[in-house]
Amino acid sequence: MTQRQITLVIVGLMAGMFLSSLDQTIVSTAIRTIGDDLHGLEQQAWVTTAYMITSTISTPIYGKLSDIFGRRPLYLFGIGVFILGSLLSSFSTSMMMLAAFRAFQGIGAGALMSLPMAIMGDMLAPRERAKYQGYFLAVFGISSVLGPLIGGVFAGADSLLWVTGWRWVFLVNVPIGIIALGMVWKFLHLPSFGNNAAKPRIDWWGATFVIVALVPLLLVAEQGREWGWGSTASIASYVVSGLGLIAFLIVESKMGQDAIIPLHLFGNGTFSMSTILGFLVGFAMFGAMMTIPLYLQIVVGLTPTESGLATLPMMAGIMLSSIVSGQIVSKTGKYRIFPIIGTLLVTAGYYYLTFLTVDRPLWFLMIGMFIIGSGMGQLMQSLTLATQNAVQPRDMGVATSAATFFRQIGGTMGTAVLLSVLFTAMPNNIMSAMSNEDDLRSALDAATNPAVASAPENAGIMDQMWNKIVDPVKSNIQTQLDGGANQAKAAADQAVRDQVTAAVQGRVDSGEIPAEAAQGIIDQQVAENQGAAEEQALSAAAEQAHATVSNGTLTVDWANDDQRTYWVDQIAPQISEEISNNADSDSENSDDSASTSDTSYLDGADSRLTRPFMRGFTESAVTVYWVGFVAILVAFILSLFFKVPPLRNSSALQETADKHHADNREPEAVTSSNVIVAKTVAPGTAAQAIVPEGMEDPAKTEDKVESKPSASRDFTYSDAAPVAAVVAPAPEIADREAVRAHDSRATAEEPAEQPVYNVRVVPSADHSAPAQRISTESMIALATSTMSMIVATIALIKSSKK
Repeated sequence: MTQRQITLVIVGLMAGMFLSSLDQTIVSTAIRTIGDDLHGLEQQAWVTTAYMITSTISTPIYGKLSDIFGRRPLYLFGIGVFILGSLLSSFSTSMMMLAAFRAFQGIGAGALMSLPMAIMGDMLAPRERAKYQGYFLAVFGISSVLGPLIGGVFAGADSLLWVTGWRWVFLVNVPIGIIALGMVWKFLHLPSFGNNAAKPRIDWWGATFVIVALVPLLLVAEQGREWGWGSTASIASYVVSGLGLIAFLIVESKMGQDAIIPLHLFGNGTFSMSTILGFLVGFAMFGAMMTIPLYLQIVVGLTPTESGLATLPMMAGIMLSSIVSGQIVSKTGKYRIFPIIGTLLVTAGYYYLTFLTVDRPLWFLMIGMFIIGSGMGQLMQSLTLATQNAVQPRDMGVATSAATFFRQIGGTMGTAVLLSVLFTAMPNNIMSAMSNEDDLRSALDAATNPAVASAPENAGIMDQMWNKIVDPVKSNIQTQLDGGANQAKAAADQAVRDQVTAAVQGRVDSGEIPAEAAQGIIDQQVAENQGAAEEQALSAAAEQAHATVSNGTLTVDWANDDQRTYWVDQIAPQISEEISNNADSDSENSDDSASTSDTSYLDGADSRLTRPFMRGFTESAVTVYWVGFVAILVAFILSLFFKVPPLRNSSALQETADKHHADNREPEAVTSSNVIVAKTVAPGTAAQAIVPEGMEDPAKTEDKVESKPSASRDFTYSDAAPVAAVVAPAPEIADREAVRAHDSRATAEEPAEQPVYNVRVVPSADHSAPAQRISTESMIALATSTMSMIVATIALIKSSKK
């Protein structure tokens, strides 16, 4: 391939990569707004998990089918499904409906995630591949920056063109997807090297049992906190998943080389270790990427757009480290150190984030994001290089998709488990934060202040968190004051009566008044003095109780700072102790889901009222970072024992052509004509034609083939008929950069010592075996598999509602 062709193909692949990565970052930034609008923030894990389930399941299927039918048709199919899924997602009216449409969208995303790296493995020698993979990760970084910005704009807009703002998060994929579809359709043309079987064996049973094994496991990961990890439903999920895994292994062992994930790959130590590391990296990475935007919006108080900008350090770390490490690998051919450095940096970044508190400044979090991003950028491409370099060219597609598959499983599990950990820990942590006496005293002072409590911006949080505490407290205080007022008035009445009785009795004793008139005089004087005495007694009691006399009783004037402060100081320790003692039972028995399923009430609320929630969320996020730290620490330890093979010299296509030539060359023809022939036939076609460059094709003379395939001198594949390829010297190619793309033995200063070859596609003389193209039967099978994944996801969602 010429440099121009390589560049155009890579542009098409980058467009697909941009599409899939842009979608993920847009959704992660806008998910809080979507959850609030659809009243299901706690169900947000389903939106991401459903997408990851189907994209993960479809990833190895695309990889295997692309080995059989070619990368291009499967890649185009994936983009088309992704566009349709995006359109359907924009019409969602509930979080569960959105999750179902995202599951359909994920079926297309599987192709966009797995096939680009396989196509690059076909086209480019490993050293050149490392450089371009750095560019791919740079595109990922750019889309990750633009995604939050675009998502923030859409999430922050009430409506655009009469459509709710957040729905454009999915609609924006449609024009971008159409552009990517057009570019790939026009520029992506690769030869297909497949096996020689007359009829391809497609491992649909393997795909089925992947679904059976994976979906129940992810279901219990998401719903386990509600069901109980040892509940009947959870145990049933474990059993079904285990049986599915056993069945999958049995099927894969029977399918051999035709399996979706050939088990012989795991006999390769490099592939096995790379797969384990990819799983752990995916587990840690996706969990963090989902938690950080929530923290920025809920705790820091940023808008979706601002939170997108705040994630720039992570994306900058990914871009810089991937490009730099790619250039180093391209120049030196050494990549052993990068998995170690990458896991070490991510481990350090997670450990750093465990020191996060609600009072930390934003730059503290940004430093942690940059450290994590710097590690991720080195990890992702080095693991892909190791995987592709450890397997034979015929296994390039399935090995690359398998590595992506297990990384996506790790990401899916990480998202489900870590978000489950986050929302499971939140109620207890919020209750624990409310038991902090200093924070509680400040919050109660605000919540009992009529000016603060009645403010419109505080209405939501008062309803969700504080009215249930403040109202009973005020009622109890008023009951106490009413009792105190009655006692004060009774004491005053008794004192007046005693005083009047003593005075009248003295007058009786002195003979001033007759004894029989004494009682009447006493009652009269008591009635005259009782009111004043009661008022005096209430005033004294009010002063002592830091209250106000109102309508003959005592009441707290909560607008009075002195009175409010006194009573808050009195009740705060008692409430703090009660919350602390009853935190566990309260979190189990009370309906805390209301305060975590919709967090829009936090926007603009008094910081004193929101602080316990913020502290509880922060402590829950730190718990997530501890889990991520443990996962990536294990990856770091394993990376120390990671042995990688040296980089190959040629691309997978070049190695395949060389192997076909070595197996089928005719020494005399090569000696006499200096022509090297490569048997490049369509998958499933046993026929081949050996035609030296410049000679007439015998098939044209003997068979008079009417429909000629589109032949090219530059690795072009025709779907019109079975084909054979001729590889001959091509001195007319002057672009040595294109040569080095296929053979890294060429240096920047000198051309490669071996001749440079083109592949010329000609019709085969023998058409006894049909070309392997995607038949109607295979398309029906593919559609059936697609529908089965959708049905499984919908069943999963319905079961979660129960």
